[in-house]
Amino acid sequence: MNWIQTKTNSRFPRDARYLIGVSGGRDSVALLHWLINLGYKKLIVCHLNHQLRGRSSDADARFVEKLAGKYQVDFEMGAAKVRVLAKKKKMSIETAAREARYSFFAKAAKRHRCHTIFLAHHADDLVETFLLNLIRGAGLTGLAAMRDLSTRHIGDLDLTIVRPLLSVWRSDIDKYVREWHLRFREDATNRNLAPTRNRIRNRIIPYLEKILGRNIRQNIWRTAIIAAEEEKWLDNEVPDSTNPDLSVPKLRMLPVALQRRAILKWLRAQNVSEVGFDVIERVRSLADREAPFAKVNLPKDRHVRRRSGKIFVE
Repeated sequence: MNWIQTKTNSRFPRDARYLIGVSGGRDSVALLHWLINLGYKKLIVCHLNHQLRGRSSDADARFVEKLAGKYQVDFEMGAAKVRVLAKKKKMSIETAAREARYSFFAKAAKRHRCHTIFLAHHADDLVETFLLNLIRGAGLTGLAAMRDLSTRHIGDLDLTIVRPLLSVWRSDIDKYVREWHLRFREDATNRNLAPTRNRIRNRIIPYLEKILGRNIRQNIWRTAIIAAEEEKWLDNEVPDSTNPDLSVPKLRMLPVALQRRAILKWLRAQNVSEVGFDVIERVRSLADREAPFAKVNLPKDRHVRRRSGKIFVE
């Protein structure tokens, strides 16, 4: 982990303030301990109670609060009724939990005037996310969804996300936890095979390794890293669009890949949620000279219309 230490220290000075997401599980507990050992003393431990597991969730929150006290760092706690949120927004529990967490992180960032957060995603998480998005039919953006350094726009805030363990495997984290005798909270839901991610982790990857007779995780991890670098380059080819409309002639001049990227970034700037391949293609069809229509639907009863060489949301 020496090269990770060097990279983290050079990019993020140890005397600055940072948020760190801590669930109480082994990964985030290991990351917190590791950063404290490196000399990061101005951390703000952030814990969101998802209220999914009753007393266990409350116990997680108390455990993390005590951990922050042990290391003498600031503690920020929030709570969200994730199950209610998922039902209201018609999304999976996992997606609702992720939205709730980032909303909580953004509020903590504003409160503490600290816009950088450390998260404990590791190499196995990257492999699982890559396979999950591949199965869902995601494009390059989805396949490269997890990077060691990225920016997430939440409301009017740009949150810098740092994942220093993204090249560290779960087995190495286990060894670290054992060597330092770290206590952590075990989430029993990780053994539940209903969520797709858990099935990928506990069934699909072990099955593929068994029938192929090789460790496929390293190759998938490498592919995900390459995808992330290519995604970063492609994203930089299209400037951010804060304009309320898109120029149809300019859109037509771009290669198809950049058309899709321009539409994706523009829709996000217009606060359009649930932007997937189908939505982008519907909007892109408006630039077609042969298109017999000038209006397409967006999620949540919104629309995109073409008029006078412009595409705009209404």
